[in-house]
Amino acid sequence: MAITIELPHVGESVVEGTIGKWLKQPGESISRFEPLVEVVTDKVTMEVPSPVSGSLVRVLAEEGETLPMGAPIAEIETTEQVDTSTASPTPSQPASAPDLTHPPPPVAAGTTGYLLRDIAPVGPTGGGAGAPEALEAQQPTVVAPPREVARHSPAVRRLAREHGVDLSLVTGTGMGGRITRDNLLRYIEAGPKATAAPVPSPTLSIPASTGHELLTSPSSDATTPDEEYIQLTPVRRMIAEAMVTSVAHIPHAWTTVEVDVTGIVALRAKVRTSFEERERTNLTYLPFIIKAVVESLKEHRTLNASWGGDKIVLKRRINLGIAVAAPSGLIVPVVHDADRLSIAGLADAVRDLTIRGRQNKLTLEDVQGGTFTLNNTGALGSTVSYPIINHPQAAILTTEAIQKRPVVRDDAIAIRSMMNLCLSFDHRINDGSESSAFLQAVKSRMEAISLDTPIY
Repeated sequence: MAITIELPHVGESVVEGTIGKWLKQPGESISRFEPLVEVVTDKVTMEVPSPVSGSLVRVLAEEGETLPMGAPIAEIETTEQVDTSTASPTPSQPASAPDLTHPPPPVAAGTTGYLLRDIAPVGPTGGGAGAPEALEAQQPTVVAPPREVARHSPAVRRLAREHGVDLSLVTGTGMGGRITRDNLLRYIEAGPKATAAPVPSPTLSIPASTGHELLTSPSSDATTPDEEYIQLTPVRRMIAEAMVTSVAHIPHAWTTVEVDVTGIVALRAKVRTSFEERERTNLTYLPFIIKAVVESLKEHRTLNASWGGDKIVLKRRINLGIAVAAPSGLIVPVVHDADRLSIAGLADAVRDLTIRGRQNKLTLEDVQGGTFTLNNTGALGSTVSYPIINHPQAAILTTEAIQKRPVVRDDAIAIRSMMNLCLSFDHRINDGSESSAFLQAVKSRMEAISLDTPIY
């Protein structure tokens, strides 16, 4: 019996995934729970296991293709009895014949993708746009709209709106004639004669905020004497989309303070050797700073919040996201309930998440639920930075490099270890007064750390 493997639903906030790499090829045998394909989402990269033992018959989604969760991705021939949400029997009728006996599945996939993506805030809240599609799809005499809904992924619809493209003019090469992102990009770059609005440029540039200047060419292998084209990886594309979403939806404001961390430097030097012998892990400055941040968030709750349209949503838990530079790109694993941990506990949690993040072994739970983000840009030598908020959070804080500088203390010049803290905040939620008060609270706690401060 041949069954269809679907892209599994892994969480409410993850509505689509990109096929990163097929770990099995058609004709190869596969065991139950053996990794079948690597899928990249806007949260985490994960391996999808096979729900059955058998042989991979056909791949229905190409590497690099973005699909809504629940979309079919492969067919496996198996003799096992199947009762799983990630696999369904393959229809007996030819692929070209419409399945009139089961109309709801394609409509549900398209509607879910539309409702849960491309809306502010991220971590989808839904909206009224999906209702007309659902009603339209239920009219038996109108066949085209349901197929259009099922064919266009949220990423394709968003890109089409940005460039004013009428999708009915684009030829799809995906499964069942589905329009893929590459189809749309090639159409845009070819300079179509008929679009709903003028296309401003034949090339698509990824914003500078992603840290790259990557251009998509009509020919993926095309180069010129003056330019070289680099294909976007799924992770880089998602990072770019997340950064654009944040800047487009959040009015960023920025402030910074200078902190005397001489006490932290002295305490770390005192306990570092014994700590590393006992815990078998390196003790960095970051856990000391995290402790000051999470304690300050308890007092200044509007920094641990999100924008709710007609309200401000205060978070009861303090789940601190830590930006980590992984080989595939920037990821933000989360220390859940960080305010309940000691400095030593925070050191262990950060080390665990960092190691697993760089090894692509994070789970979906590891990257979900963040309420505030901290980025240690000082590790890269930075002294001042203007970070982009991790949408839909209210703020992000960067810790900069520690430098010994001459400062005035008690009317005398002294050499102290100094650090800058830089805060970007959502100006809809907080004004300068609240944001500065939070930064001063963090500063006071950091400067109060001494040789007597316990780390357990």
